Amino acid sequence: MLDLKFIRGNIDTVKTNLAKRQDPEKSAWLDELVKLDEEHRKLNAEIEALRARRNTASHEVAQAIKDKLAPEKIAALKEEAADVPAKIKEAEETAAGQQETMRYYLMRLPNLLHESVPYGADEKGNVVIRKHGEPTEKNFELVPHGELCQKNGWTDFERAAKVSGQGFVYIKGQLAILEQSLIRMAVDLLSERGYTLVNTPMMLRRDAYEGVTSLSDFEDVIYKLDGKDEYMIATSEHPLAAMYKDEVVDAKELPLKYAGLSACFRKEIGGHGVDSKGLFRMHQFNKVEQFVFCRPEESWKYFDEILANSEAFWQALGIPYQILEICTGDIGIVAAKKQDVEAWFPRNKEYREVGSCSNCTAYQATRLNAKYRVGKQGADDAEKAFLHTLNNTLMATSRAMVAILENYQNEDGTVTVPPALRRYTGFDVMTPEKP
Repeated sequence: MLDLKFIRGNIDTVKTNLAKRQDPEKSAWLDELVKLDEEHRKLNAEIEALRARRNTASHEVAQAIKDKLAPEKIAALKEEAADVPAKIKEAEETAAGQQETMRYYLMRLPNLLHESVPYGADEKGNVVIRKHGEPTEKNFELVPHGELCQKNGWTDFERAAKVSGQGFVYIKGQLAILEQSLIRMAVDLLSERGYTLVNTPMMLRRDAYEGVTSLSDFEDVIYKLDGKDEYMIATSEHPLAAMYKDEVVDAKELPLKYAGLSACFRKEIGGHGVDSKGLFRMHQFNKVEQFVFCRPEESWKYFDEILANSEAFWQALGIPYQILEICTGDIGIVAAKKQDVEAWFPRNKEYREVGSCSNCTAYQATRLNAKYRVGKQGADDAEKAFLHTLNNTLMATSRAMVAILENYQNEDGTVTVPPALRRYTGFDVMTPEKP
């Protein structure tokens, strides 16, 4: 979230940011927040004055009794002293309500956009900034990947639906090996580039999730455990972001670069729904995520780095892709800048999202109270500042498998394994197996 002190001193900047995002509701929230903040600070001053009066009133009563003042004077002082605690309690309750409302607004106001983000109303305003590789068209009609997998004995959607419902799948045989090979290739690529592998928790408590993102925007997407304030993670980005919640990291430890590996769980409610006939959009899938904690002055350098890592992965697979700059009207509330990696899917002759690269600047860290320390560790006067956080999907196995099944599909129903993966799979071609 945005720091309240920053908002006080930069109201016009925040208003301009909301105008770029074309979100009049949040502009109204900002006006209410600023008004409420002024009232809250004024009330806090009144509370401090009342607390001071409580102390002096008690002293005045004692002094009046000692000085043997008139009984009516002593009674008046006692009455006034007795009224002060009730006034303090009432004012404190009002202040607590104000603070709760202010936090509601602060948690929902979006991050400040980077100046390079293109202006646009919705996804139509997104801009392709570069492409790599030439999309190829097959000289035969591609079999839908879901149908191909079922026919070749690589998946079983029907039995998965029987025991788990739509949007789940049994992945078998050579396709299961391909999936694990993709994971290993992704992990090796990041490990060689200085990223530490992390197997993350698959559940997060509500307070941690609210620190990572606007939970109100995600509650229709993520699974909540019945009777508990815990959620199945939608991506390993979320537990990675929450790792240093309420902590202060020594600046000498930065940057902290992680390769998060986890299963991901999503309801996928929305216009697209789940991919009931294929792997592209599932309730459960595996993903390797990049995550970086760094100093503010270095975050744009690492934005370029984690995007380059993703490009290196797709280049190694030999699959054409493009980089899409997300516009002001389509970007989420957490990111200051976001670029999507879209791979080529020849069956529909279109690029589709396979990863999103985001610089969240200090937005997540402010929500999570995750800071770094400059100076001697433990020093009382050590400067502390909020970390910057960045994330980028290196690879979701479900979508990477679909990209391979389409781009490397052969007319006889076999699938050639990309050369970069063969040292992991142990075979060059995926062939039909027993169901």
